[in-house]
Amino acid sequence: MSSEPIRNLVLFVACLVVPMGMVVSSERAAAARLSEAGDAASEVPIASAAEEGYCSVQLKQILRRVAGACGLLGEGGRGCKPADAKNVASMSGEDFNALFSPLASRAHIVQFDAEQTALDPKASAEVEQVWAEKGGASFFFVVSRASKDGGADYNTELSQQRAQAVMGHLQTKFPEDDDLKRVGLLWLGADYAQLGENFCEWKRSRTGEPCTAKDINRSSFMAWIDCAI
Repeated sequence: MSSEPIRNLVLFVACLVVPMGMVVSSERAAAARLSEAGDAASEVPIASAAEEGYCSVQLKQILRRVAGACGLLGEGGRGCKPADAKNVASMSGEDFNALFSPLASRAHIVQFDAEQTALDPKASAEVEQVWAEKGGASFFFVVSRASKDGGADYNTELSQQRAQAVMGHLQTKFPEDDDLKRVGLLWLGADYAQLGENFCEWKRSRTGEPCTAKDINRSSFMAWIDCAI
């Protein structure tokens, strides 16, 4: 065979091989990009049904402020006193409570006797029950109060000790649980965001017992909250 036909054959084969190689390389690059995109997508938080429900813009604002001021990220359990809570919320007590109304099915309330700060057996069981309901939630909120009996300073101290009683029980019962860092405490005394008697209908440690406004405010309100902030 002369050199001219051989040269033409080589050129023909080269014309077939080069595009084929480019197609294979392109397909491999596309597959790699799809794989990377899949990995990235798996890392993107997916909004839960809760994110579309009770996670209002206002509630997220409160959570962001509490995260910075009252210890929801990295310093769980530090807490905020009533004056701080008012500044953090920047809203009336009624509006603050209204933010949590959509949490009626998730929240639990533990009650205390007058002037008492220790959890009774029913309250301890309630704390453990709500803690077990965390699912994939982001933060555990504890908001403690006192009734209007007594002076302001005394009621602030009562509500602080009630919040810390919840935190202390969690630390004792679940000492290795890293989610303890996700606990945010507010103690409101009797000066801010008092609960109305309608909250007696929520899940509470003394269900079936008489409940007045004073009773429901001698309490700690607890809920896991699944909001992206």
